[in-house]
Amino acid sequence: MNDVKLVLQEQLNNLGIIRRISKYEEKATYQSHYLGLVWQFLNPAIQIGIYYLVFGLGVNQGKQVDGVPFIIWMLIGIIAWFFISSSILGCSNSIYRQVGMVSKMKFPVSILPSVNITSNFVSYRAMMALLIVAMFFGGVTPSLYWLQYFYYFLCMIAFLFAFGILNATITVLVRDYHIMLQSILRLLFYVSGPIWNMKTMAQFQGKDTIVRILELNPIYYIIDGFRDSFLSKAWFWEKGSQTLLFWLIVGFLLIVGSHLHMKFRARFVDFI
Repeated sequence: MNDVKLVLQEQLNNLGIIRRISKYEEKATYQSHYLGLVWQFLNPAIQIGIYYLVFGLGVNQGKQVDGVPFIIWMLIGIIAWFFISSSILGCSNSIYRQVGMVSKMKFPVSILPSVNITSNFVSYRAMMALLIVAMFFGGVTPSLYWLQYFYYFLCMIAFLFAFGILNATITVLVRDYHIMLQSILRLLFYVSGPIWNMKTMAQFQGKDTIVRILELNPIYYIIDGFRDSFLSKAWFWEKGSQTLLFWLIVGFLLIVGSHLHMKFRARFVDFI
C-alpha cells in the first residue's frame, strides 16, 4: 500500500506539470497538420459516421435502442470507448516513448500515464458537446440520473490510471506487450458494448451466463453506466455486485501496477 500512496502522491504534487506537458503534447502532435487540433475532433467524428452507417443503418436498420435513436445510444458508448481505448494505448506507451526525458533528468515517471489521459480530454470534451446537442434534438431530456455521470466519469479515470500505470510498466519490461494490448482492445471493442446491445442481441437470447460474464468487463460497466445516466435507466447502487467487482478490479490493478512501477522504475533506462 505504500507504493500506491507514493504513486498517488506524485500525481497530486505534480498536477501543474501534468497539465503543461499534456498541452505541449497536444500542440506537438498536430503542429505539422494544416487543421491542427481540429483533427482531435474530426478523426473520431469520421469513425462515428462509418460505424453508424454500418451498424446503425446496416445491421440495426435504423431501429431505436432503449427508446432512443440508435445514433444517440451509440454516441454515448462510442465516445467513452474512444477515450478509453486511446488512453489505454497511450498510457501503455507513455514511459517507453519518453525514454529521453526519463534518462536525462530527475522526473516523476509515474505521471506520464496521467499526462496521456489529460491530453485526450480535448477530443473527449468536443465529442461530449456533440452528444449533448444530439440528445437535445433526439428528445432526450435531462433528469436527476444525469448527476451520476460524474460518478461514472470518476470510475473511468480511476480505471484508466490504475490500468495505465500497470501497462506502462509492463511495456517497458516486455515490449511485445503493447502490440498484444492492441489486439486485445480490438476484441474488447465488440464485447464492451459501444455498438452492440448484448442484452437484446438474438445471439445472446437465453444465454444469461455468457452475458453475465461479459458484464464483468470494467469497460462494459463504465459504458453501460453512462447509458444508465443519460437515458435515465438505473442508479449505480442498483448494480451492487457489479459496482463492488469493478472497484475490486481497479484496486487490484492499482496495487499491482504501483508495486511493479516502484520496483523497476530505477532501472527503466536499462530495460529500454
